[in-house]
Amino acid sequence: MQKSQPYTPDRRESPWWWIPTLYFAEGLPYMAVMTISVIMYKCLGLDNTRVAFYTSWLYLPWVIKPFWSPFVDIIRTKRWWVVTMQTVIAVGLALIAFTLPTSFYFQGTLAIFWLVALASATHDISADGFYMLGLSQHQQSLFVGIRSLFYRISMVVGQGGLVVLAAKVNDRYETLTGGWVMIFAVMSAFFFAVALYHSFILPRPKSDSQRMPKGMGEVMSEFVETFVDFFKKPGVVVALLFMLLYRLPEALLVKMIPPFLLDPTDAGGIGLNADQVGIVYGTVGVIGLMLGGIIGGIAAATKGLKAWLHPMAWSMSLTCLTFVYLAWMQPTAVWQVYLCVFIEQFGYGFGFTAYMLYLIYFSTGRFKTAHYSICTGFMALGMMIPGLAAGWLADTLGYLNFFILTIICCATTIGVCYLIKVSPEFGKKKE
Repeated sequence: MQKSQPYTPDRRESPWWWIPTLYFAEGLPYMAVMTISVIMYKCLGLDNTRVAFYTSWLYLPWVIKPFWSPFVDIIRTKRWWVVTMQTVIAVGLALIAFTLPTSFYFQGTLAIFWLVALASATHDISADGFYMLGLSQHQQSLFVGIRSLFYRISMVVGQGGLVVLAAKVNDRYETLTGGWVMIFAVMSAFFFAVALYHSFILPRPKSDSQRMPKGMGEVMSEFVETFVDFFKKPGVVVALLFMLLYRLPEALLVKMIPPFLLDPTDAGGIGLNADQVGIVYGTVGVIGLMLGGIIGGIAAATKGLKAWLHPMAWSMSLTCLTFVYLAWMQPTAVWQVYLCVFIEQFGYGFGFTAYMLYLIYFSTGRFKTAHYSICTGFMALGMMIPGLAAGWLADTLGYLNFFILTIICCATTIGVCYLIKVSPEFGKKKE
């Protein structure tokens, strides 16, 4: 069989026309499912235990996506999957908007959020695959920063702009659900528009549209071999412990930051309103996260992952102290809250660099793409399981003791770093 030639788009199919919109569309539903849902349910009066427990289950599609990613690769084209999943997401977001004013809004929206999460996880698989098929290797390197930038912009829009807009509408019209209905309707309209746009603008690389389908027996054989090869890797048990435990403090913390900021001071919270939370969480926090990630990447590229592994783990851990301070002092000055969130998110972004680099390091080998997908599945599992109990722990212990518990859990982050082995040369810039 003749080897397919790498696809090189012409000027009319410039990546600038579709990469920004594709990766903005990749990030926005994740923000809707994992962050906006938490803030919305809290504002609608649900307690922390239920909010954290039920929204943590929404991680599940990202946990199990390695099990259906091979089928995305062999059924139809990745271009087809991108457009189809964007349409499904649009329908799901519209259904959430219609369901919110009903008496069964919690059960109804939660079920639809799960379907949106499933479509979003599938969209991630197809979009990242299409990125590799639709660009040459040089273009992939050139645009990696652009795709990351627009994914981060979607975080600012989702966690910040849309939450602020919902709060403003609710305040102006004295309604609990009107603002949330409006932003989900806006997101739905956006996804219908972007699906239509991508159906015309996305290139049609030959490697995507003219792939030879494999027989089911060959597919299943390769599927099983992929997982067997992963679990036969040297040091796999230690690697799995690292994937599951490195982010334990953050997995507990992330579900309780919005409720803590929203709860009144007599309940142990800070007493911000929803639009203030949108600003601090979606702008100041994201800026800190981005700067931490950028500086972490530069540092790792200078001396390699091994040299920075422990400093990054300490950074991931100690910045949790900012929320101990907030819970202890309950400052009335909003700038103190903004500063603490910025510091915590900066430390998280810096420390998270080591985590992602280790996933890449452990995934090297014959099935590196599939193995990286498996690693990200364990990453999502490591966030989901602690999140299930985060709300109950916060309600039982109180916010201050809960945040002290996250500091104690930082011992796992630092401890697993002493177990793994990393080549001193990995991540270093080659001379």
